[in-house]
Amino acid sequence: MYSYAVPVMDDVERERLILEHLPQVRLIARRIQERLPENISLDDLVSTGVIGLISAIDNFDPAHNVKLKTYAEYKIRGAILDSLRGLDWAPRQKRRKAKQIESAIAAAEQVLKRSPTEEEIAVQLEISLDEYHQWLVEIRGLNIASIEYAGNDQGKDLLHYIAETDENLPSTLLERSELERLLAQGIQEIPKIEQTVLSLYYHEDLTLREIAEVVNLHESRISQLKSQAILRLRTHLRAQWPATRGMALV
Repeated sequence: MYSYAVPVMDDVERERLILEHLPQVRLIARRIQERLPENISLDDLVSTGVIGLISAIDNFDPAHNVKLKTYAEYKIRGAILDSLRGLDWAPRQKRRKAKQIESAIAAAEQVLKRSPTEEEIAVQLEISLDEYHQWLVEIRGLNIASIEYAGNDQGKDLLHYIAETDENLPSTLLERSELERLLAQGIQEIPKIEQTVLSLYYHEDLTLREIAEVVNLHESRISQLKSQAILRLRTHLRAQWPATRGMALV
């Protein structure tokens, strides 16, 4: 059995690749930061992302038929999310509200046999629609590690629930394929405006402000719709994908 070492590049090429991909680091950091409280510094996220970028460049092996940009995105995002997991920036009250919304969506779906409207979710929560909208604003940022996009050549949405190791095992590939199918099914069932917001954000790489300009809604409303869409998808995946199957929903 043969083993192959990662190709060694000289310092000049390494520095060139780092500089070339720095804008990618800032883009990813900016998109994560806009979903976090204001006290989380963009510069800190960028610095952490650069560490992920350097790790990607140092460990990249073109023999695996994966583009450096794709691999770098995975490492950059992973480094930033890992640094955030070490911070207690999300109060328990916000996490509790997110879980309450998920439960309300699930309960309403059981009764209605379809994806509930915002008004119906608010009724299930026994709060006003305005208060429900405020809840969606408050929980902004809690979903950053729950359903995350990783661009690939097919433009599919992937979930970062799968461990980096053993990712090419047949069982893992089968799980990934099934998870993608369930996610696509869930997206088809949510309201069209939420589908549009997710598509513009994850496929077109637009910021919330840019999406607001495209669909002619206020940026805060786009943030609400995005949070709501992700909670709908989480609810759908929890029902269809038990955590015991090896990929825990967080």
